[in-house]
Amino acid sequence: MDSPPIGSLNQNVELLRVETNLFNVYIQGKPFHTTVESLQFHRSEDNQLIQAKIQVVPLSSKVSVDRNLTFNPESKQIEDWSIGQPSWPVFFETQQYEIVIEKRQECSISFYHENILLRQAVKPLGNMILSGILNFQNEVGLTEFELRLDGLAILRVQLEIFPSKMDYKTDYQMIINDVNQQIYNLSFDFLRKTYNLTGLRETRNQSITEYFTILQHIFRQLIHAVERINHSPHTRPQIQRRMVEASKVKKTGKENISFLSKRSNLLVADNKSGFISIEGKHYYPSHGLESKRYLSYDTNENRFIRWVLIRISKKLNELRVRLNMKERLKDPILLKKISNMQSQLLRLLKLDFLDVGEMRQLSVSLVLQMAPGYQEVYRTYLMLLKGLSIQSDLFRLSMKDLAQLYEYWCFLKIHDLLSRKYELINQDIIKVNRTGIFVTLDKTQKAKMVYKNPGNGEIFTLYYNSLPKGEKTPTLKQKPDNVLTLKKNDSSSEYKYIFDAKYRIDPAYEGTPYQRDYKTAGPVESDINTMHRYRDAIVYSEGNGRELERSMFGAYVLFPYHNEDQFREHRFYKSIELINVGAFPFLPNSTQLMEDFLDEIILDSPEKAYERSTRPRGTKDYYLNKFAGKNVLVGSLRDASQLGDALSNGYYHVPLENITDHKLLTQLEYVALYQSKKKFESTGETGIHWYGKIIDWKVLRRKEITERPARRGTEENLYVKFTVGEWQRRSKPIISGGRGIYTLLYTSKYIFDRALEISELKLENDEDLATWREQRRLGPVNVELNHNQVDLASEITGIRSRD
Repeated sequence: MDSPPIGSLNQNVELLRVETNLFNVYIQGKPFHTTVESLQFHRSEDNQLIQAKIQVVPLSSKVSVDRNLTFNPESKQIEDWSIGQPSWPVFFETQQYEIVIEKRQECSISFYHENILLRQAVKPLGNMILSGILNFQNEVGLTEFELRLDGLAILRVQLEIFPSKMDYKTDYQMIINDVNQQIYNLSFDFLRKTYNLTGLRETRNQSITEYFTILQHIFRQLIHAVERINHSPHTRPQIQRRMVEASKVKKTGKENISFLSKRSNLLVADNKSGFISIEGKHYYPSHGLESKRYLSYDTNENRFIRWVLIRISKKLNELRVRLNMKERLKDPILLKKISNMQSQLLRLLKLDFLDVGEMRQLSVSLVLQMAPGYQEVYRTYLMLLKGLSIQSDLFRLSMKDLAQLYEYWCFLKIHDLLSRKYELINQDIIKVNRTGIFVTLDKTQKAKMVYKNPGNGEIFTLYYNSLPKGEKTPTLKQKPDNVLTLKKNDSSSEYKYIFDAKYRIDPAYEGTPYQRDYKTAGPVESDINTMHRYRDAIVYSEGNGRELERSMFGAYVLFPYHNEDQFREHRFYKSIELINVGAFPFLPNSTQLMEDFLDEIILDSPEKAYERSTRPRGTKDYYLNKFAGKNVLVGSLRDASQLGDALSNGYYHVPLENITDHKLLTQLEYVALYQSKKKFESTGETGIHWYGKIIDWKVLRRKEITERPARRGTEENLYVKFTVGEWQRRSKPIISGGRGIYTLLYTSKYIFDRALEISELKLENDEDLATWREQRRLGPVNVELNHNQVDLASEITGIRSRD
């Protein structure tokens, strides 16, 4: 079927008309959705529109349907329609449809829909007309409304609402199945780990309605599992023994000796033909045991299968009795469903392999845990063991806000991708108390999944609807859907990434700015802007500290789109590599880009993970200066002659024992010479005047450093010899300020370049540096220490401006 012209998409037409003896119902609106037509959703393999469900059902003899008409996209006009004829998708989410109910005679007709907003939208217009605008928002699937006469339903109309941003038969149905299956698997794994089942027991306080809710979800799987067992049931070898005449015993054995020794009455005395000698007399047996081997179905596992089916049948019968007890609870559809389920169970119970005895004790064997079919029935038993109370109604999703469903699915699918390769060690979606299992995934709840990488032991966490501990939003509150936090072995930092589900897509209509800028369909621009906001607005604070750090290393939109290969060329995919902000197409059959990226960031080294983030301009120079670490060694000189030797020979040496942390040797880049007042006062130069870049260092015996003679007794001592490329003189020396350096100290090049007194070289933590920077704006600063020798001081006692 060809797509309609774009111009026709914006014209309202009559979509449905129902003519009865009491009233006529008219629904009109746009018969097509522009996004659906652009992306060619809801079509078969031969590109034909799939069929939709429309039902018009009289519920009372007071009303008779004279005529039904529906819109035909092929002929582009409304045509007569009856039950059984094909109809096509003409009702879509988020579109508005005008409904008019025209009375043929004066009567009390009212409109009813389960959604109160839709119910309130249709109001009387005079005495003979009801009218309103229906907008199903993001709710898709089957929806029903009723027309009531004096409060009693007389006509039901069922429509099928199609999604506008994904395909109905593939994506939507698969998302529902995925969500249900993930919740089912999580529940099973949770029960398997938390319950040690060693015998039969009935759970107290179990609601029959909760039991039936679970059973509806897993009943089909149960039936298929038992039928699968029937093809290859578990058996055990059995031996049948029966007493027969001795002439009919084909094979004698030890069991016959034991049998006859206890039954002397079966021995016949005969001295001629007797072959059994007892006290000089001979006997032969008149009867013996005949053994026959065969395979029996009467195993503990098959008894368990039969017990489960019988227990379910009893529960269904209990529900049927309760429904029949009270007239108001009777529901023909529900009773019919229960009857069908019981019929299926009775059919299964008649299978040959279930003709077994009663089960008295359950032992969880390897057959129940691993054998095909048996494993699935055992899962069913675990699921039905406890009542199930479900927030968000995740097991019944035929009518659901699709935007919310897509959000749930994205979280559960990310979990699925991670759980395939990494071990789930903790989760709080599935919880249990004495009354049952609780699924806590909904918009008002927070959830967390914790995984372990079995290869290296690293722990990472997937958060839903919450931020990790310590994250703050000093301005406006930010609440992304999913946050993945990675803790890597070689780093104290955590690397956090936002994956935000957005049930929105720009189809890039021809001639639009989006098509001109990006060529193909993709995420909405405002959603990409939201990712920038998330990344920049969410910050981290250690403890009660006031210094904040941007903690999100990347932020990405997950949006419904199929063509992953085409999206690789989209600017919002390429931007991920450039600035770590972008988008991933994410649907049941389009998860490869996302899966590859998850593998990539999990396997990243800490250095590579950090390099992914975008830093402000000037960050490189700032970090080289400030955060290069303690890369300057400031050493004292023994006398004035040592200064001359060091400057002329381009070196400096220091006893190895003075360097307490040998790791520092690998990060030192500069060496500076401290001239004490006691040794250099006569020269007129004290403090730090000279420094140079280290081009090499070696650990040598003191006697191997030939530039200067060794003192007696130190020849065999180990020294570090630093080779300096070129000594440089500071334009302003760092003065002593009444303090000295006993052996040596370490500082950063950032502090060394800015210090005016040697006590300032002791500045280390960010808080002291911040105070020092603010005080220096006012003039020279005194850094007060708890020792006169700067390298022996253990703390800074004060930072004050001299003014």
